Amino acid sequence: MKKEYKSVLSLYDTQKAIGFIKQTFQQNLSGRLSLSRVTAPLFVDPATGLNDDLNGVERPVSFDIPAIPTLPAAQVVHSLAKWKRMALGRYGFAAGAGLYTDMNAIRRDEELDALHSVYVDQWDWEKVITRETRTIEYLQETVRQIVAAVCDTLDAVKKEYPALTMELSREVSFVTTQELEDRWPDLSPKEREDAWLKDHPTTFVMQIGGPLKSGKKHDGRAPDYDDWKMNGDILFWNSTLGHAFEVSSMGIRVDAESMRSQCEAAGCPERLERPFHKGVLDGSLPLTMGGGIGQSRLCMLLLGKAHIGEVQVSLWPDDMVRACAEEGIQLL
Repeated sequence: MKKEYKSVLSLYDTQKAIGFIKQTFQQNLSGRLSLSRVTAPLFVDPATGLNDDLNGVERPVSFDIPAIPTLPAAQVVHSLAKWKRMALGRYGFAAGAGLYTDMNAIRRDEELDALHSVYVDQWDWEKVITRETRTIEYLQETVRQIVAAVCDTLDAVKKEYPALTMELSREVSFVTTQELEDRWPDLSPKEREDAWLKDHPTTFVMQIGGPLKSGKKHDGRAPDYDDWKMNGDILFWNSTLGHAFEVSSMGIRVDAESMRSQCEAAGCPERLERPFHKGVLDGSLPLTMGGGIGQSRLCMLLLGKAHIGEVQVSLWPDDMVRACAEEGIQLL
């Protein structure tokens, strides 16, 4: 973070700017990717297999519903990665069209810091693709469209609030996690991203989830929604914080072959018996691509904020609250 940090906007102007960004970006995103807005669940039945397992160790928030005695417990979603694909099939979306929605989640096991909160808010989006468009080239073109939507939103918010100084590059660099490891084998994955982003300030880091040549993973991905060979993260260089900043995780989703092989590699072949997974295996669910774009993350980036608590209301440890106050960071 820059020394002597001071927010450009007041608390109330920050709140107004958050609303402006959210309204503007979802219009830009839906227009560029041909998406229609839908309503999505806050919680699901875990037996359906629709909840995102993230890295496989995070505990979902569960609760009973006395009015549904046959349901042992409902789970607050970690993300809507699988639900969106099922919804596209149910709603009969054609190839090239898709949906987006607000996703709100509680991730109780998140490690809290300036970038991570227990409360997660995303634009979750998904669109139908064909076997012919299930390609790296189509994935990369979609990334460019999302980056353009982000940059268009930045232009609009800076026109509304001229004091803002954040600059983003529209030119996207593409690099694989293996290329990063090959170049900097002694650095951690996050250090590799920082090293790359210094010279390539807008980057799509590709192929996340499987082990690298070192036997280690760049980062975790559940084995049953993204195809680990056709996914990635969109990162921007954050000049306020002085390091790479992830805004979106996305990818082309698993087909029957990649779902089966990834679940076996991850040691969880039993998942293939769940309703969602059977729909992928038997072809009754469409081929799709999609992702999540952090709402608070995007607001934090475009407004030049130093802590995610400046753009969302959450709970924080007492020592973090004191440290933020000492550094001039006003938590909402």
